[in-house]
Amino acid sequence: MNTYHQKKLAIINDLSGYGRCSLTAAIPVVSALKVQACPVPTAILSNHLAFPACYFQDYTEHMVPYLNVWKQLELSFDGILTGFLGSESQIEIVTGMIRDFKGETTKVIIDPIMGDHGKPYKTFNAQMCSRMRELVSYGDMATPNLTEACILTGTEYKKDGWKREELRDMALKLLEIGPKQAVITGVNEGGFLVNVIAQREEIRFQKMKRVGRERPGTGDIFSAITAASLLRGEDLLTAVRKSAGFVKACILKSEELNIPVNNGVCLEEMLFLLMK
Repeated sequence: MNTYHQKKLAIINDLSGYGRCSLTAAIPVVSALKVQACPVPTAILSNHLAFPACYFQDYTEHMVPYLNVWKQLELSFDGILTGFLGSESQIEIVTGMIRDFKGETTKVIIDPIMGDHGKPYKTFNAQMCSRMRELVSYGDMATPNLTEACILTGTEYKKDGWKREELRDMALKLLEIGPKQAVITGVNEGGFLVNVIAQREEIRFQKMKRVGRERPGTGDIFSAITAASLLRGEDLLTAVRKSAGFVKACILKSEELNIPVNNGVCLEEMLFLLMK
């Protein structure tokens, strides 16, 4: 008898109870795509850090025993997606997890969350950035934003004015680190945002009109949809187009409903787009 094999994606990220980012943004979109989301929390937050107050519990000391039980149970995953990691210890734990759980067909997608708007986050010193580059080398695909791509490749950041050839060179440098595929997200080009898609020697550019205001969680949604779509057998260009289109639709709906920026995007209103 044939048994239906539902794809399983392990997602390593923090859990913010309010604000629609990290795991609370990734899990629903992955589930809407009929992929089982299996979270590995790195921290527990009452809400994300853009709010004026936050309860924060570091989960580092629990991650190893958590994953050891998965090993004991001999669980396997079709994909592993990494998100925000707050310390060298967490990067080391996740690197070990990839070695332990990556099978012949397991896709590893690294979202190297390190910074934005040309600057690394306060927790990311030179050593942390170096360790993140090492983690990227274990991935089959990486999804850095423009700032993170510059950090990973040692490229000088500029807000706009990028030439396509410059972006092509940076994308190829990302592939030299180790992943077979890479997507540089959110490059400004006039009133548009461009995603740079690299696989092997082929570099493609997908362009979409910029809408609304920047909101937390959109990067988590983008990487989660892209990862789940790849597990479903879709090609990278289709997966990126789906991810960018969904994020755009969510931003437009959030603006229409006057959702506060700190509340992220009202993805619940738009999940039907992924379930078609």
